[in-house]
Amino acid sequence: IMGTGEPLDNYDEVLRFIRQITDPLAGGISQRNITLSTCGLVPGIRRLAEEKLAVTLAISLHAPDNELRSRLMPVNRAYPLEQLIPACDDYFAATGRRVSYEYALMDGVNAGEADARRLAALLAGKNCHVNLIPVNPVEEKTFSRPGAAQIAAFKMALENAGINVTIRREMGEDIDGACGQLRLRTKS
Repeated sequence: IMGTGEPLDNYDEVLRFIRQITDPLAGGISQRNITLSTCGLVPGIRRLAEEKLAVTLAISLHAPDNELRSRLMPVNRAYPLEQLIPACDDYFAATGRRVSYEYALMDGVNAGEADARRLAALLAGKNCHVNLIPVNPVEEKTFSRPGAAQIAAFKMALENAGINVTIRREMGEDIDGACGQLRLRTKS
């Protein structure tokens, strides 16, 4: 559940959808096959933990510290990492489902060696997964993807610190349909 706005802003309807789609009489999709992606609305995460569902919680993290995350994701000003990470830990404790942290790699922004070390320290000892997403080119934005060697080094730094990590499989860039690229185009 992602790409349709912030699911936890529409909590009741999202929960109703999850319950309906997983009902054996309405498709019976396993909750374990559902991922709910959020920017990190701590009250919603805590509320979801109380439901004790088996859905995977995916957090759009994108930065290893509050300063950078607040610049990239203003929601961090309301729910800084000191609140977000413990809420995710509580979600894992309540559900037994490891949390997935989405991390868009942007060259010169959050993809350096020091960033990898800080991210590893932030997530040390947690039963979690980091999904590295090399940023896709978007005409109106200045972010660019790091080179393949830098991406591999970032991944290796996390692995060496004991963090479970993958690099997102890429599809759709050739038609501007990859992660982050879907948007309305207008002619000027």
